[in-house]
Amino acid sequence: MSKKDTALKIFQEQTVRTHWDEEHEKWFFSIIDVIVILTEQNNFQGGRNYWKVLKHRLIKEGNETVTNCNRLKMLAQDGKMRLTDVADTEQLFRLIQSIPSKKAEPFKLWLAKVGTERLEEIENPELAFDRAMETYLKKGYSKEWINQRLKSIEVRKELTDEWDTKGVKKGLEYAILTNELTKAWAGLEVKDYKKLNK
Repeated sequence: MSKKDTALKIFQEQTVRTHWDEEHEKWFFSIIDVIVILTEQNNFQGGRNYWKVLKHRLIKEGNETVTNCNRLKMLAQDGKMRLTDVADTEQLFRLIQSIPSKKAEPFKLWLAKVGTERLEEIENPELAFDRAMETYLKKGYSKEWINQRLKSIEVRKELTDEWDTKGVKKGLEYAILTNELTKAWAGLEVKDYKKLNK
């Protein structure tokens, strides 16, 4: 996986963690988030249990979709980045067929829409900002908060582009620079600042 573009996508007022893989030009979706929605689980643990049983059954049946699933770090409910099983759109379509759910067909349509929107955003990046604004409004954030958030994303992008031109390597070097900047303006390290703003 190369450059990450993570986002929360909304399906019928429920969130699905996603990751855009720049190199392969495809979305990856959190399988557990999808299962929670399709099986109408009351909590995340119910989704994990359902996926564990389904995955075991599919492996026994020789279903290659499960063996080809990737794992990516995504933001967990406890606020930490944790490895979770993900599937691309094609894999997800196959998994959905294994889950009896009245939401299966609407979810398939939603997946197709997400893919189309990404292609439109590549052609016209301004659409990404418009859709982010719409998503935050649906989640109940104020317009002032949203504008500040979008501005900080834009500033961060300009900063990381500058780091790229100066030869800063992604990963540890990015983390060190980000930590130093956060200490300079907030007086806290990134991990402490995140705890404070949960």
